[in-house]
Amino acid sequence: MSEKRGDRPSFSERKPKLLGRAVGFYSAMFKVALGRSEVAADPKDARFRDRAWLNNPFYRRVLQAYLVTCEAVEAMIPEDLPIEKKARAELVAAIATSAIAPTNTLLGNPAALARTIESGGGNLVRGLKAFVTDVAKNGGMPRQVDDSSFEVGRNLAITPGKVVLRTKMFELIHYAPATESVKAIPVLLVPPQIGRYYFTDLAPGRSFAEYTVAQGLQYFAISWRNPSEEERDFGLDDYAAAAREALDAVLEITGQERANLVGFCAGGILSAIVAASLGASDEAKVNSLTLCVTMLDFDTDASLGAFRFPALLKLAKAKSDKKGVLPGSELHKIFTWMRPNDLVWNYWVNNYLMGEPPPAFDILAWNKDSTNLAARLHSDFLELFESNHLVRPGDFHLRGNPINLAAITCDTFAVGAITDHITPWKACYQSQTHLRGDTVFALSNGGHIAALVNPPGNAKAFHWIAPAAAETADAWHQEAEKRSGSWWESWTAWCAQRSGPRVPAARSLGSMKFAPLADAPGSYVRL
Repeated sequence: MSEKRGDRPSFSERKPKLLGRAVGFYSAMFKVALGRSEVAADPKDARFRDRAWLNNPFYRRVLQAYLVTCEAVEAMIPEDLPIEKKARAELVAAIATSAIAPTNTLLGNPAALARTIESGGGNLVRGLKAFVTDVAKNGGMPRQVDDSSFEVGRNLAITPGKVVLRTKMFELIHYAPATESVKAIPVLLVPPQIGRYYFTDLAPGRSFAEYTVAQGLQYFAISWRNPSEEERDFGLDDYAAAAREALDAVLEITGQERANLVGFCAGGILSAIVAASLGASDEAKVNSLTLCVTMLDFDTDASLGAFRFPALLKLAKAKSDKKGVLPGSELHKIFTWMRPNDLVWNYWVNNYLMGEPPPAFDILAWNKDSTNLAARLHSDFLELFESNHLVRPGDFHLRGNPINLAAITCDTFAVGAITDHITPWKACYQSQTHLRGDTVFALSNGGHIAALVNPPGNAKAFHWIAPAAAETADAWHQEAEKRSGSWWESWTAWCAQRSGPRVPAARSLGSMKFAPLADAPGSYVRL
């Protein structure tokens, strides 16, 4: 990714453009001052929905000056920068421009100012208390959620099931069937090793697990242990071996030779590695593969490229090596600052200026319930991220054996999310082109997690779907069918077609070899 100095224009060559941009900036500001500017905020930008931004001459000028400044900052980023340098520059620009938004201040926020007058300053008193609490207990970040009403096992992760296997790395949950008969070939969920599995089993009506068993599929899920310093050596090899152990247990319990493997996010990377490993050894244990918001090819125009900076990667690795883990709180901050408007300043205004408590929302409660990343796995992910050798046949090795994603020849269902800032959908589409089976790609509304927690019944839900036959994501999008409703519906129908005949549902969970150990959601989810 290195570049020669001669590959880019010199300062003297760029100077006319810089001068032109400076003149344009001052000209635009002059129009703002005279009230002649036509610059307007995006109607979707919730920060500027108050009518004062349109009707009040002072606030209209403040808004336009801010927008002109944002455009000027963005224009300073050279178009010919390499992808990763451009991503870093865009991330820094986004953080800077979001921080200077007038809405972050009391006088610059007409809604907050009106609230202050109405409440006699009560909102600011509440906001100050919240700020002091967050400085003391939340690392100085504004709280995103009121999680006091949520509890795992009480109103989260309550789909009936049993823990049928417990190892030092995971618990395997066998969910109770919800229909008289089920499809013979089971489904095994491999969740991300970052975060707790129960975002797939939130409140009733919003649970992927609940919906899956309701469609007559036999459903199992891995619940990873939250690693501490003692588990610092949990690496990608170990997680792959654990996933294979869980897969073998599922096959023994159901009496089947193959299972449908479902991987979400980083769990999708692991699932693809396992499927490729099994394919290379002619062990046809993976009947179909589902990859949700999963990037396998990191050499793409994605926001994560901003973090592919050698010094930053070295520092991150050294930090986790020293502690034994990368704390979940630090991971949470990294992902938060990738969307500063939505995940930082939105709550700054709500909590501190408006004096309102943060919302009580199950996804955000799960997001706060973060987990650590073992030092060895962190190192393995950084190597994948930096070298991108998973997509180069034979460059990546699992326990000494070369891995080739082309060994995955089973049918695949891949899911991307329209507003995903972590694994952009075009990068997810590009990743599946390294597989060799027939692939269907679905593009869901929502972001990285909201797209996955997408139960049927939401009138606003939609997705595009089509075979992933086009060479590019844009070409695929032009031909794809847009469907109303959740991708869950399309996936369960697709999976059911590949799950064999219907058989009577099991009367008891587990088997003689894998007897139930505890009720779902188990104990690891609480560690």
